[in-house]
Amino acid sequence: MMNTLIVLIGPTGVGKTELSLSIAEHFRTSIVSADSRQLYADLKIGTAAPTPDQLKRVPHYFVGTLKLTDYYSAAQYETDVLNKLEELFHSHEVVVLTGGSMMYVDAVCKGIDDIPTVDSETRELMLRRYEEEGLEKLCAELKLLDPEYYKIVDLKNPKRVIHALEICYMTGKTYTSFRTRTHKERPFRIIKIGLTRDREELYARINHRVDVMMEEGLEKEVRQVYPYKHLNSLNTVGYKEMFKYLDGEWTLDFAIEKIKQNSRIYSRKQMTWFKRDADIAWFHPDRQEEIMQHINNLIIS
Repeated sequence: MMNTLIVLIGPTGVGKTELSLSIAEHFRTSIVSADSRQLYADLKIGTAAPTPDQLKRVPHYFVGTLKLTDYYSAAQYETDVLNKLEELFHSHEVVVLTGGSMMYVDAVCKGIDDIPTVDSETRELMLRRYEEEGLEKLCAELKLLDPEYYKIVDLKNPKRVIHALEICYMTGKTYTSFRTRTHKERPFRIIKIGLTRDREELYARINHRVDVMMEEGLEKEVRQVYPYKHLNSLNTVGYKEMFKYLDGEWTLDFAIEKIKQNSRIYSRKQMTWFKRDADIAWFHPDRQEEIMQHINNLIIS
């Protein structure tokens, strides 16, 4: 049988974790996480990282491996995961990859552009400029240096804006010039399964999950990482809202409602991204038998 990567994707809160465990147990294999925030060891509750019991059920990779101060990119993730898959396929014919970080999933399945690695001096310089001058000024600078990328980038995402400027300054070329979007062939078969629910059902699950996170100690976790709040690793839903509460800008109840709202907004962005991929077969998470039948049919074909 050809080596196969089962890619289980879908929006936050849809139910990927439990199904990925069931699929991995069925094939007696491992799970590779495609969640860019579960990589950080200090962000267990706010990222809904696998629990100790879940980690005992199935071996996981790329969970809790980084410090908050570590620099990591989708390009590095692509390299690391491909190396890990090569290793895993020596002992498993099937491996499961699951998560909701769209660029990380695409990096493994399609490949990411060969953009130069930013040196530490340039990275530190741009981070300092962001802290001192703010995002708006950097966006105006990007408009001058790379107007084509400026038109399509999320101007509210400092990581994307800063990275583009880093490349512009370090190479003397536009960031756009490196974005070839060439699809890279992989030496294994890829089966993509997408999970979806009705909007009301999904939103209720997201709201409930945030409540559970608070009960499990999200506020304590956020307080522990508060000294690092300026880092990109913490520029994410659940933490940035709680920082505003700790800074005295918001009440706790308001911060919790904003986490729920921003999680719902993020789920819509995820679905918009994934829906563009015609290779994804979509199922409700409760249709586990149909999902397994679909996977088995493709594996034996």
